Amino acid sequence: MSHITEVVNLVENKLKILLENYNFLKEENEFLLDKLASLEHKITQEKQLNNELENKYQVLKIAKTIEGSKEDRRETKLKINALIREIDTCITQLSE
Repeated sequence: MSHITEVVNLVENKLKILLENYNFLKEENEFLLDKLASLEHKITQEKQLNNELENKYQVLKIAKTIEGSKEDRRETKLKINALIREIDTCITQLSE
């Protein structure tokens, strides 16, 4: 009889340890799932911010291309003036 009691006590102790481990792992799993959801949300926000910054960069790049450097502006003005002179010459020839 004593042997059976010892076996039952041993099984109860192991069951108690098993339940404690189960509860601990269950809580840890919930914590990790919450952390995962939080990190996934943060990644989504960072991707959105990255896309916004990429769009702003593209707009700035286009604006800088249009704006050009001082030398580019000078060349552009010279080309425009040359085109205006050609147009004036054409208008004069058409008037004659």
